[in-house]
Amino acid sequence: MDLELILMQLFSGLALGAILVMVALGLTIVFGMLGIVNFAHGALFMVGAYAGLWVAAQTGSFWWALLVAPIAIGVLGMAIERFLIRPLYGRSPDDPLLLTFGLGYVLVESVRITFGTDGIPFSAPEALQGVVDLGVGYFPLYRLFVVGVVALVLLLLWVALEKTRFGLIVRAGARDPLIMKVLGVDVGRLWLLVFGLGVGLTALGGVLAAPMRNVSPEMGTLVLAEAFVVTVIGGMGSLLGAVVAGLLVGIAVSMTALFAPEMATIVMFALMALILLVRPQGLFGRPGAGA
Repeated sequence: MDLELILMQLFSGLALGAILVMVALGLTIVFGMLGIVNFAHGALFMVGAYAGLWVAAQTGSFWWALLVAPIAIGVLGMAIERFLIRPLYGRSPDDPLLLTFGLGYVLVESVRITFGTDGIPFSAPEALQGVVDLGVGYFPLYRLFVVGVVALVLLLLWVALEKTRFGLIVRAGARDPLIMKVLGVDVGRLWLLVFGLGVGLTALGGVLAAPMRNVSPEMGTLVLAEAFVVTVIGGMGSLLGAVVAGLLVGIAVSMTALFAPEMATIVMFALMALILLVRPQGLFGRPGAGA
């Protein structure tokens, strides 16, 4: 097996990891701020892909889909937080978990009724088709685009969280929610925006992933499992952990698929178990953060 093939598989792992980073970031932001494990996350990833497919079909433009779909699904996420999840605050932690678990099924079945059960191809725009020479081999241009978009989103997210008042409040609230009340922050509005942001990031991941696979009602199932693995490995509530773990899992799965395809899915769970044995809180998590 030559070095070129290994390097190409490594780049494929980065593209897969970039998608996982987007999904895990959405999950981590919601958990870190609201303390909610969103079991509808995979379904919202899938709905984002379908929303992108619909917008592209209506406008004839992938670029409009990439812009409009995440915003629209982010607004849907805000509605979910406001009308379904917010009434459960202060009750048993199991209540939001069970609600989002059921909501995931509702979203999947709604998509099946609306779009059917068969997978639908979603082609990348002509400008992003083809391959590019990386010096060590040829790599699909669209996958490089995915990595670039995710890198840009991460940069913008870092600026928003580190350089703005909103980011200061979010970071403070993630560490100690009482600080927000002391600062006179409208907690309800903040949680609404945070939940919408988390869902919007997930939907963006869905749109980006759509040209790399068929869009189908079941596409969010495996992604949900992968996102939870990434979140646990990185550390519950840790944004840096979500980024590092997402890339780590993507590369591990891709490289395993090269040498032992039947083990590709299993390897991420084995990696999670190994890391938890060494660091129960995850790579970047705080002890007790997931309790």
